[in-house]
Amino acid sequence: QVQLVESGGGLVQAGGSLRLSCAASSRTFSSYGMGWFRQAPGKAREFVASINWSGGRTYYTDSVKGRFTISRDNAKNTVYLQMNSLNPGDTAVYYCAAAKTLLPGHYYSDYDYWGRGTQVTVSS
Repeated sequence: QVQLVESGGGLVQAGGSLRLSCAASSRTFSSYGMGWFRQAPGKAREFVASINWSGGRTYYTDSVKGRFTISRDNAKNTVYLQMNSLNPGDTAVYYCAAAKTLLPGHYYSDYDYWGRGTQVTVSS
């Protein structure tokens, strides 16, 4: 079992930045692929970014490419999401997820463990 705890969300003006963190409880954190998803009010949860076990491969949904960066520190059991040039369309609850596969995909079903989420609100 892996417990994931997100932090770093908050209220920011359009054009601003936030850095989300996700701390994992597992001693074998480096064996999990990790991802970030988000869910806006009234919308389905959507894929944002993923990273493989080593951090050497990353993937992003088109709407965040060039603005968001996913990274991980296996020594700290933590994955990050650096979000720059935020706009109101990025407002959502952001969820961290862990996959038992080393290189997870873009689908909700690819992931085995989920955090409770952290709210990101971008004002115009």
